[in-house]
Amino acid sequence: MDSFIFLGFAVAYLALLTWGISSVARRRRAVVSDLSLLVVLGLVYDNTVIGLGAMIGEGAALEGLNSARYWMHAFLTPLLVLVAWHVLFRTGARWARNVWAAVVALGVTAALIAYEIVVGALPVQLAADWEYGALSYGNENAPSGPPIMVLVVAAALLAAGIVVWVRERWAWLTMVTVLMVAGSAITLPVPSAAVVNAFELILLVGVVATVAHQDRNAARHADEIREPR
Repeated sequence: MDSFIFLGFAVAYLALLTWGISSVARRRRAVVSDLSLLVVLGLVYDNTVIGLGAMIGEGAALEGLNSARYWMHAFLTPLLVLVAWHVLFRTGARWARNVWAAVVALGVTAALIAYEIVVGALPVQLAADWEYGALSYGNENAPSGPPIMVLVVAAALLAAGIVVWVRERWAWLTMVTVLMVAGSAITLPVPSAAVVNAFELILLVGVVATVAHQDRNAARHADEIREPR
């Protein structure tokens, strides 16, 4: 059952990626916030590999595909810190436009990538893991304690969401971030290990929707400037 759920997530992320790319095409240039699309691309891969795991079967091929999941997680997920900073930048908040804000965002992102490589990707010890009909390779050497990188990313997105809510009256980023944190902290009474990943999908939909919202704001502002007086 979970195999089909993961494949459904993969299709949903592919649709989200298509929406994001269409936004870039309309804008005719890429911005820092578009780094969120690399995270979405990584999740297309992640869910596809888990969804097809039972079909591929245990072995070196599936183990290699799963190993790449941990490296992609280490390099891509921290990019959401930069996305959060750029969302703040686009609100016009003066402190977010300071060069030091960009330096801090870059520094935190680099530190999180390094941390995930050291504690997650490099020492990974993969073992076949069957859960509710889905086959993947889990990390038997996973670090104990709270997921530091996820918490830092969530804090950055929450801060950006609150500022966007106050300055642009757009509450969605705040809402999806809170929902993701709350949903990840509880155990759902359902016979599935995949369902909880819906909160991650909701978060990324909120992030991409926020970028699209700020694109619309920028387009309206540009039209107002071009209008004759």
